[in-house]
Amino acid sequence: MTTDLDEAAVDFGRVRPRLFGIAYRMLGSVQEAEDLVQDVWVKWQAYDRSTVREPAAFLATTTTRLAINASQTARARRETYVGPWLPEPVDTSADPTLGAERGEALELAMLVLLEKLSPTQRAAYILREAFDYPYDQIAEIVQLSEANVRQLVSRSRKRLAEERREPVDKDEQRKLLAAFMAAAQEGDLATLVELLAADAVSYSDGGGIVRATRVELVGADVIAKVTAAFAGTFWTGSDLTFAETNGGWSAVASRDGEVFVVITVSASSDGIDQVQWMLNPEKLAHLSFS
Repeated sequence: MTTDLDEAAVDFGRVRPRLFGIAYRMLGSVQEAEDLVQDVWVKWQAYDRSTVREPAAFLATTTTRLAINASQTARARRETYVGPWLPEPVDTSADPTLGAERGEALELAMLVLLEKLSPTQRAAYILREAFDYPYDQIAEIVQLSEANVRQLVSRSRKRLAEERREPVDKDEQRKLLAAFMAAAQEGDLATLVELLAADAVSYSDGGGIVRATRVELVGADVIAKVTAAFAGTFWTGSDLTFAETNGGWSAVASRDGEVFVVITVSASSDGIDQVQWMLNPEKLAHLSFS
């Protein structure tokens, strides 16, 4: 016999990937997104569900509003984070769009840019660009007028476009990443400089737990010199594979079967313009690449 709670679980399970997709894009953290979705489930169990006509809309609204509040708290925490903060990479080989109709607002470089938007701006942009919500529904979710929401999304698109070059396609991104990794392991300074855009930026997220550069590295020459400098020791005893993360490719280095760094690059026609080194073990613990 099907109970009311069983039906609630079915309704929730049907939209759970979307809820996680919204929360992850808002927070850039797998664990925080999982915790938030669990909070939504608890609220859904306790809610008078007889008053809800559209469970999917109700659950998405609840998730988004909680994520807006959570992102404000997360932003305050990141002000005291040791070194550059980067979003956690997620394996998208099984779910390329991570709960969305589109793979938008998922690339790691884009998630970094989204940090520059206000929480409400970010929510409106994500709901529109990643999940194709109509403006009137977004307005209801974020509790603004439709005109305001259209303006928020338009301004967000413009700001993000101004700060981001047209990216290369996925195959080219992998080729550039593979070439960068080969040069990094060999300490090939000249090739590293050639691969990087003149104004490239490199971020290393160690979270104060492991050794990492605590400031952004800017410029092809600087990035190449630092990368080449530790080639002789950093890669010792490591195995390197390539995995699909956040809709693109990452290099995954393991030692004794344990992932110790995930490296991702974004690139344009000018070359690699951003390198992200995820070294924080707390942000790698959920990854398991075979």
